[in-house]
Amino acid sequence: MGAQWKAKHREAAANAKGKLFTKLTKEIMIAARNGADPDMNPRLRLAVEQAKKASMTRETLERAIKKGSGQLDGAVNYEKVTYEGFAPHQVPVIVECLTDNVNRTISSMRVLFRKGQLGSSGSVSWDFDHVGLIEASPANADADPELAAIEAGAQDFETNDDGVTLFITDTTDLDLVCRALPAQGFTVESAKLGYRPKNPVSLTGEALEEVEHFLAAIDDDDDVQEVYVGLTD
Repeated sequence: MGAQWKAKHREAAANAKGKLFTKLTKEIMIAARNGADPDMNPRLRLAVEQAKKASMTRETLERAIKKGSGQLDGAVNYEKVTYEGFAPHQVPVIVECLTDNVNRTISSMRVLFRKGQLGSSGSVSWDFDHVGLIEASPANADADPELAAIEAGAQDFETNDDGVTLFITDTTDLDLVCRALPAQGFTVESAKLGYRPKNPVSLTGEALEEVEHFLAAIDDDDDVQEVYVGLTD
């Protein structure tokens, strides 16, 4: 039984890593449309840094950049589409997808939202702020998240129980704050433009489990890049 469990665990880990690489590759290809040089393309630079932290091979990374920037034949054109709606118990959800087949994706979303409610554009996004989201960990014991937020130009910050700090920025300041945080004693773990709920819902027990299952099913879809939910931790 132990050997079987280990095999299942390895398979699950491999599948998770495969999904992560797929998401990262799509993001790199989309970002590379605006130029193949990460130094001149902030979005691509952030995507490349994420891929390196996930141990993506240099060959895979370079191929994704070349495909996205049109240097290779047979490049797949991904389109970004965003869906809004409600999970069970009227929890607002925004789902960002990168897809090469919009008809397939909308069909999948309709099925996945059957236990909730798929809304129209703008139906829940009014209840979210569109911001830059930077997760960073302290590089030394003296790192002060409040001082770092002020000095780096972040709008706000939240420190998690595991010591990781979420810095919230204006959408136009994401790259600037990312570059400034290391000098304030923080190592950037991830950075992206995303959505932050204005009025998150608090759930417990079976209701929370129902929403978590709903969100897990959406996140498992191959076209889904990010899921933002108006739910308190």
